[in-house]
Parts: sequence; C-alpha cells; structure tokens
Amino acid sequence: MKVIVADKISERGVELLRSAGWNIVLTTKDNLNAEIADADALVVRSATKVTPELLEKAPRLRVVGRAGVGVDNIDLEEATRRGVLVMSTPGGNAVSVAEHTFALLLALSPGKSRDMTRQSTRADGKNPARRAPKFVGRRWV
Repeated sequence: MKVIVADKISERGVELLRSAGWNIVLTTKDNLNAEIADADALVVRSATKVTPELLEKAPRLRVVGRAGVGVDNIDLEEATRRGVLVMSTPGGNAVSVAEHTFALLLALSPGKSRDMTRQSTRADGKNPARRAPKFVGRRWV
C-alpha cells in the first residue's frame, strides 16, 4: 500500500506508518501530482489542499488522513462522491493548546512575569518587583 505524506509530520508518525509495512512517500508541493497517481492513502496537514483536481489525479486513493483539527482544506463532497474516506485527528494537539493557554495566562497576570524575570533588589533591601500590583485608572501598575 502506497501512503503519501504530503505535509511535514513528526518522524515518529512516519516511522509508525513504515512499521506497518506500508510504502511511505514523503512529497512536496512540487512532486505531489506525480506521486499521487498510484497512491492508496494521503496524509495532509493544513498546507495541502485536497481539491477535485487533485482527487482526479488519484484514481486509487481510498483514504485521506488529516493530521490536525478540521477538514476545511479537503473537498468533502468530491471525496465522498469518489468513495474516499476522510479522517481527522481532533484533540491531537490538546496538550500543546493547554500549554500555550497557561503561558498566555502567566504572561497576562499582573506583576507575576516581572517577579520571575527580575530578581534584583534595591540598596535598601526591598524588591520593587515583589510589591502587590494595584489597579490605577485602566491598567495594573
């Protein structure tokens, strides 16, 4: 079975596909059209658009796997008409999203980011970064 990986995915993911005994072909936008003619499966992320024109060039294609959330870059109507199964991986990036959210919350918390980066103290032994923040007008100071 020939599986085309059209966009960059982790090396671990590619090795997992290879361990199943499948022929894995890593393509770029330049050589995707040449490789897809005899492909059985296609793995994409958001960069590759699975259009009716691309599906026309892939008569053997049976499945499109979307590594990521959503399938807005895949023409579902055309894929369904051709009998091509379309799958996605919702929740696959949930840990990264949670980490990013907490980093943004920490960055927004008043005074906390200064506490973490500024450890110096004044000559009188007080650290101005450790004072409690207060709300003045429309901003925290």
